[in-house]
Amino acid sequence: MIKRILSLILLVVFVSGCATAPGNIKASYVSPVTYYGWSCQQISAEMGRVSVKVADLSGAQQSERTKDAVALTAGIIVFWPILFFMMGDDQKQEIARLKGEYEALEKAAIHNECGFITELQKERQKQLQEQKEAKDKKKSKQKDNKGSSISY
Repeated sequence: MIKRILSLILLVVFVSGCATAPGNIKASYVSPVTYYGWSCQQISAEMGRVSVKVADLSGAQQSERTKDAVALTAGIIVFWPILFFMMGDDQKQEIARLKGEYEALEKAAIHNECGFITELQKERQKQLQEQKEAKDKKKSKQKDNKGSSISY
């Protein structure tokens, strides 16, 4: 009984050590005032640089998350010492900082009345709408599957 409890505690500790999915990382606050004195061209260029860096780090973070999931599965099923390899290179703080920087740049672009920001906002709204529709469709499909799998 004690072994089971210790195993469960150990499992919880290791699962909490898994890398966070990049999409679930929230932006850290960065003051937009820093960028108010920048030209629209400078803001646009910096937004591009930050976007590329976020994409790179997000790919590395997702890769780390996948490795952690494989190590967790192998550790539970085969060999528990492999769980110690889950303490990898988590990019969570850097991704959060960069996402905050991007948001600050957007706010500065709005403040400076940069023309390109309107198009970016329209594109973002379109992406959010598509994501919402995909999520709703998936929920609807799951409901249909649950309803059709009930047997009497």
